[in-house]
Amino acid sequence: MHARSLVPLATAISLLAAAAWTARPARAAALQEPPPAAAAAQAPAPEGSLRRVTLNEALRQAANLDPDYVAALRQIGDAAWVRRAAWSAFFIPSIDFRWSFARFSTDLFNPGTNALTDRLSQASLSAGLDLFRGGGRFFDLRGAAAGVESAEAGELRQRFQTALQTEADYYDVIAQTELLRVAQERVRRAGEQLAVARARVSSGAAVRTDSLQLLLELTKAQVDLLGQVSRVKVARLQLGRRVGVAGPVDAAPLDTLPAPELPVTEAEAVAEAVAGSPGALVARANERVASEAFKSERAANLPSLTLFGQWTGFDDDIIPDATTRTAFGLAVTLPIWDGAQREIRLYQARTRRKVAEAARRDAELAAGRDITAAYDAYETARASVELASRAVLVATENLRVQEERYRAGATTIIDLITAQVDLTEAEAGRVQARFETRLALAGVEAILGRRLFSKREGYD
Repeated sequence: MHARSLVPLATAISLLAAAAWTARPARAAALQEPPPAAAAAQAPAPEGSLRRVTLNEALRQAANLDPDYVAALRQIGDAAWVRRAAWSAFFIPSIDFRWSFARFSTDLFNPGTNALTDRLSQASLSAGLDLFRGGGRFFDLRGAAAGVESAEAGELRQRFQTALQTEADYYDVIAQTELLRVAQERVRRAGEQLAVARARVSSGAAVRTDSLQLLLELTKAQVDLLGQVSRVKVARLQLGRRVGVAGPVDAAPLDTLPAPELPVTEAEAVAEAVAGSPGALVARANERVASEAFKSERAANLPSLTLFGQWTGFDDDIIPDATTRTAFGLAVTLPIWDGAQREIRLYQARTRRKVAEAARRDAELAAGRDITAAYDAYETARASVELASRAVLVATENLRVQEERYRAGATTIIDLITAQVDLTEAEAGRVQARFETRLALAGVEAILGRRLFSKREGYD
C-alpha cells in the first residue's frame, strides 16, 4: 500500500477516535475545562502587585531619563556659552600668561641681570582686543544667537518626541490589557458553547463533529490567550523601561469618552506647522547659523585692527623681576595669501549655507506633509471608534441569535463559530481604534509643538 493511500485512512481513524472520545461522559467535563496552561493564562499576576503610574507621571519621569532629551537640554547650555563668548569678544580682551625657567650648560647673557649666568627665568603677560575684524564679530554674535534658537527649538521638538514615545508605550499597556480581557472572554464563550454542543451531541440533536469544531475553537482561543498574556508582560516591561523602573509597570486606566474634534482646521494646522513647528524652527535657525558663518568667513578677507599690550620680566631667580619691560600699541593685519586655505574655508562655508537652505525648504515641505497625515490619521481613527463600537453591537447581537438558533437546531456549528470570531475581532478592533485615536492626537501635538487641549487627561 502506497504512503498516499494511508493518509485518508489515518485521518478517518483519527476522526473516529476523537468522536468516540468526545462521546464519553467522563471526558465531557474535561473538554469543558481549559488545559492547565490556559487556566494559568486566564489568571495572570494580580495587577495590584504591580507598580502603577499615571500618564502624567510617566511623561515626567520619561523626560528626565530619555537620553535624546537630556542631550537636547545640554545643547541649549552649549549654545548659550557660545553666545556669551561672542558677546565677550566685544569688551573683554584675550589674556595670556607665560612663565619659563631654564638652566644652561654654559653661561649665557641674561637680559634681566645684564650678566653672564647659566639660569634664565622669564614671564610675560599679554592681552589683545580686536577693534575691527571686517564685521566678523557681529556675524559671529548673530550666528550664536541663531544657534541658541536652534537648540531651544530642538529641545521643544525632542520633548514632544519623548512624550509621543511615552504615550505610545503607555497606551500599549492599556490596549494589551484590554485585549487580554477580550481573549479571556473568547475562551469563556468557547467553553460555554462546547458545553452546549456536548449536550446536543448526547441528545442526538447534533453530530459529533460539532463538539470537535468547538474543541478546535477553544484550543485556538487558549493559544491566543497565552500569546496575549506574553504581550501584556512585554508591554509592561517596556513602560517600566521608559519610566526608569527595573521591572514591569502597569498603566492607570484612562477614560473611554469619545474623542473630541480638533480645535484647529486642517488648513490652520498646516499653516501653523510650516510657520512654527519645532522642526521648521530648527531648520530656519540652522540656516541662519550657516549664513552668518559664511559672512564671518568672508569678512576674514578684510584687514583687522587689534589693540595689544604686553608685560615681560627677566631674571635668574624663580620670580623674574630683575628687569621688566612693557609694550602696547595697535597692530594691523592684512591677509594676502595663505596657500588658498582661506579660499577653501570660504567655499566650504558657502556649501554649508546652500545645504542649510535646502534643508530648510525640505523641512517646511515635510512639516506640511506630516501634519496633514497626522491630522487625517486622527480624524480617521476618531471615526473608526464609532464604527468599531457599532460593529461590536452588531457582532454581539449576531452571536446571540446564532447561539439561540444553534440550540434550536436551525443553524450549523460553522455559523456559530464564525459569529464568535467576528465578535472577538470587533472587540479587538474597538480597542485598537480607541488608542490609535489617542496616539494620533499625540502625533499632531508633537508636530505642532504644543498641546491642543489644555485639560487633556494625563497632563497638568
